[in-house]
Amino acid sequence: MNLGKYRNLIFYITTIAVFSCLMYFFIIEGQTLEVKENIVTKTSTGSTWDNFLESFKTNLHHPLALLLAQIVTIILTARLFGWICMKIKQPSVIGEMIAGIVLGPSLVGMYFPEFSAFLFPKESLGNLQFLSQIGLILFMYIVGMELDLSVLRKKAHDAVVISHASIIIPFALGIGLSYFIYQEFSPDGIQFTSFALFIAISMSITAFPVLARIVQERNLQKTKLGTIVITCAAADDITAWCILAAVIAIVKAGSFASSIYVIIMAIAYVFLMIKIVRPFLKRIGDLQAGKSTISKPMVAIFFLTLILSSYVTEVIGIHALFGAFMAGAIMPENAKFRTLFIDKVEDVALVLLLPLFFVFTGLRTQIGLLNDSHLWMTAGFIILTAVVGKFAGSALTAKFVGINWKESLTIGALMNTRGLMELIVLNIGYDLGVLGPEIFAMLVIMALFTTFMTGPALDFINFIFKSKRDEDELIHDKNDSKYRVLLSFDKPESGSTLLKLAHDFTNKMNGNKSITAMNIAPVDEMHAYDIDEYEDSQFQNVIETSHELNLEVTTLFKASTDIENDLTSITNKGNYDLLLIMLGKSMYEGSLLGRLLGFTTKIINPEKLLNTVKGKGNIFNNSPFDDFTLQILDKAHIPVGVLVEKDFTAADKVFVPIFNLSDFYLLEYAKRLINNNNSQIIILDAAGQIRNNIEVKELIRSIEQVAPNHITLYNEKKIEKEFLNSQDLMLISSKSWKNLIDTKSLWLSDIPSTLIISNP
Repeated sequence: MNLGKYRNLIFYITTIAVFSCLMYFFIIEGQTLEVKENIVTKTSTGSTWDNFLESFKTNLHHPLALLLAQIVTIILTARLFGWICMKIKQPSVIGEMIAGIVLGPSLVGMYFPEFSAFLFPKESLGNLQFLSQIGLILFMYIVGMELDLSVLRKKAHDAVVISHASIIIPFALGIGLSYFIYQEFSPDGIQFTSFALFIAISMSITAFPVLARIVQERNLQKTKLGTIVITCAAADDITAWCILAAVIAIVKAGSFASSIYVIIMAIAYVFLMIKIVRPFLKRIGDLQAGKSTISKPMVAIFFLTLILSSYVTEVIGIHALFGAFMAGAIMPENAKFRTLFIDKVEDVALVLLLPLFFVFTGLRTQIGLLNDSHLWMTAGFIILTAVVGKFAGSALTAKFVGINWKESLTIGALMNTRGLMELIVLNIGYDLGVLGPEIFAMLVIMALFTTFMTGPALDFINFIFKSKRDEDELIHDKNDSKYRVLLSFDKPESGSTLLKLAHDFTNKMNGNKSITAMNIAPVDEMHAYDIDEYEDSQFQNVIETSHELNLEVTTLFKASTDIENDLTSITNKGNYDLLLIMLGKSMYEGSLLGRLLGFTTKIINPEKLLNTVKGKGNIFNNSPFDDFTLQILDKAHIPVGVLVEKDFTAADKVFVPIFNLSDFYLLEYAKRLINNNNSQIIILDAAGQIRNNIEVKELIRSIEQVAPNHITLYNEKKIEKEFLNSQDLMLISSKSWKNLIDTKSLWLSDIPSTLIISNP
């Protein structure tokens, strides 16, 4: 018997047995040391099951367990409503704001009071508030970092008039509004000045992060309008937060005279941050230049700066959030460095902690208090004042400084976006006792309404000013006889590969071709200050490849919250003849839960879920395509080529399997490859249908006459692995691809690259 074979097993059993006996010995001996009269033993009165249930209920109500349950519920609800809003072309922040109100007393608390009392008992709200405040501090740090102060210095003279007018006009209207609602809605003991200042600042705020995302999504960032509105919003943000700090100081001190010391300390703090801390951080940031990661000691320095800055402003009396904003604004201006640091912070801040703030705000928002027409009329008057002050004030000022009406109204619509920044201001007012529950609810509704109206207002402005010239250009494009290829990529290397393939299809067409390389990027991957650098990095490989191929390429970049719909919309409206994309390789695409969390699984597709409810389909997605590709194939009105890439370089040797009559359209693409790339084409008559079809035989004969020795008809049923390995590309129909995947044809793995072409 070979004991060496079982040596590890014998050692394992011996070790467990020896040390178990040793533990048992010490426990038995230790019991003899007990002083019996001092030992309290628990006696159970009920059954074992009852004891378990009692223990389980106690664990459910433990503060940590309750907090974790709250976080899970909040994140899922926020992601659900955020996803719904993105689908209706609204910023996800609106959905997260609505999610907070839904989980609060306005809906869940009203119709499911027991559940609400269990999940959000009053004694647990303190923990939720502190966590949400940490989320806000991190968020304001990000907002500060996203401000490009260099742009402010260069462009401020163009936008400062609009920016300050967009603050002073609504601020004055807010003071006037306070005069009419003070007696009815101000809390007891609150001075008119304090109440009026908070109403005024709530009218004046603009949500810079939301505005920046909208500008990116609508491709305005490279226009003069985009530059002006981003600069306006950045200047507005800085000015508004400085005013807010002064307002907080006045409210806490009780009068302007009493707040002078606080304001002097705040000015000294700002001077210290700009003149001393900022150069120190810049020197540290210079050490990071050229590196792709940030060391932990450096991360610790910047986080300490954030925390100390927040602590100082909280102690001074102008709120910790101002300190976080200031700490972000003085970060080193190196775009790559800021991007690296934001990536470290924003996932935790935006996904985990910030939704807690929305729900905490929702728990304070009692829309049920607005229970008569007078209160709703007051809410409507507040909304009207906010829109007139911000929208009309910004638009009229822009027109006054010489901007045309369309761009002036667009600036007004964008500056009227309040979003999360408004909720932050309102919560500060609520915490200070300046805003009561009724006026707080009205102002939250105003924040939702003014944010929600931005998208429709921009669409309406574009509709009104839609020029006849645009329509004429569209008609001209549709009459253009060029062969137009659109390639859409997500990674730079994918763009280069697709461009090589497009070149093989069009190489000898000279002026009769048009190739457009498009990159649609998720809005949340970019920041307002580095969007140009992001775009350049995405197209770098495509530009280099186009120079190598001596190929003229048009580049198209777009930021989006709904890549699938934007891609199909551009494809269908652009008069293209062929769309080339890469097959998505993620297996996490397709499920409803995945949509909410930002990833998906191929098991359940949300579109199919809807069709199943309507009786139109099966809930399970058994397609060989990932969900993204499936959506493109379903919605595109032109042929789509889906490349399964395996080190593709050129389509010199191409294999075209024909499985049935519906696959014959592939021969047109084979013909293009022969004419433009001198490709060698081997056609597999897999079903033996080519020999019996006169039309197809004539097509093959016509190709042979123009390019003899470039096309071969292959009738063998068995495909040798060596033959497949010698091919550069396989052209196959989307229907046949699905059948091959379903039948698990292993020979597919031997094809270097495969182009799956759909025929809509």
